[in-house]
Amino acid sequence: MWAPLLRLKAALGPGAELVVVGGAVRDELLGRPHADWDLATKLMPRAVMDRARAAGMKAIPTGLQHGTVTVILEDRPVEITTFRSDGDYLDGRRPETVQLGVSLEEDLSRRDFTINAMALPVGGGDLVDPFGGQADLAARILRAVGDPLQRFAEDGLRTLRACRFVAQLGFEMEAGTLAAIPERLEVARKVAAERVLTELTKLLCGAEPRRGLDLLVRTGLLDLWLPELRPMLGCGQNRHHRWDVWDHTLEVVRWTPADPVLRWAALLHDAGKPAARTLGPDGEVRFHGHEAGSLVLAAIILERLKAAHALRREVLALVRHHGTHPTAEWSDAACRRFLRHLSEDGLDLAHWGTFRLADQQAKGLEVEARERDHAAILVRLEAVAAAAPPLMVKALALDGAALMALAGREGGPWLGKLQRDLLEAVIEDPSLNTPEALAELAEQRLRG
Repeated sequence: MWAPLLRLKAALGPGAELVVVGGAVRDELLGRPHADWDLATKLMPRAVMDRARAAGMKAIPTGLQHGTVTVILEDRPVEITTFRSDGDYLDGRRPETVQLGVSLEEDLSRRDFTINAMALPVGGGDLVDPFGGQADLAARILRAVGDPLQRFAEDGLRTLRACRFVAQLGFEMEAGTLAAIPERLEVARKVAAERVLTELTKLLCGAEPRRGLDLLVRTGLLDLWLPELRPMLGCGQNRHHRWDVWDHTLEVVRWTPADPVLRWAALLHDAGKPAARTLGPDGEVRFHGHEAGSLVLAAIILERLKAAHALRREVLALVRHHGTHPTAEWSDAACRRFLRHLSEDGLDLAHWGTFRLADQQAKGLEVEARERDHAAILVRLEAVAAAAPPLMVKALALDGAALMALAGREGGPWLGKLQRDLLEAVIEDPSLNTPEALAELAEQRLRG
């Protein structure tokens, strides 16, 4: 146990009944790393603050109305909440009232799942486990505390949290808990988009994201928050794919590293395929132009979920370029043009390469050959990039001021067109990126 907790316990006194609760207990028992220590105590919030401050600790009244004080221990904030029970939930998120000073067992009874409803006394003592959380951990089962319908009625996010925990831990969901989720979709609908995004991101980055995504489909949560993805289920593909669009997508998610950008891109990259699906005269299924449709749907979903600008930008860039497949026949100039497109979208070649490899692996056919081809292509692109070719207008050997002086004209639309023409020329032949060569090219363009 983290040593500063023992100092905090000493500061609060022997009657504080200080315990670690929630996810920290679960992860300690599972041997999983965790960053947070959530604590609970029988002391009232003001007493926690007074005693912590008397011991020289910084204490902040972060949520006194809910019994919560934050104490800074070795520059880390630790929340301490007085044992409490909750009143009625009307907004699908927070109780209207709380009652402080209840027993530890009553406090644990308000929590979501049995594996999160355990407590470990700070400084030693027996595990407090009134709802069988330790047994459920051993059996790898996710079970609601008490009546799951009531638990999910209290906070609509708990339905998503259930799917997220299954994805993170690889557990099975207990039948009654699973059956209650579709009955509480109206409560789930009340959850703020930002909270939904956080849970979905944790689900996607879990050790077994397919389990969580399958549960979204089975429970109706997919239709609630990601309805654009429903048509992917059962959408057959062509001879280049082993699975339909949805199962291929799940495989791409599985193959990508557990990074939010990569996992969101994996989930959304083929969302436009069902609408683009056609059958050619040869009987071959085609998805011409599906990248553009996927881009539109991905943008809609990420905007709805209020994703941060940086996440949106990187995910959309991967979706936009996932259909580009360089080959050994590409010229160096073609490679440079592709690198320019990636650069314009702020997309790193390594990031694109990691995502494309997962997409190729998830086709499920001739995987080793696809991996070899991808490795060769990436080596080629990396070699071209290592030469640091000019890929942006700002890399030209003559800047805008020099070109205006050369032309004897003020800036205007002509200047941007001239710079783009010059950039295209040096991408074709990087040796032209000298002041003398560009001046000669510029004069030719201006005369023409």
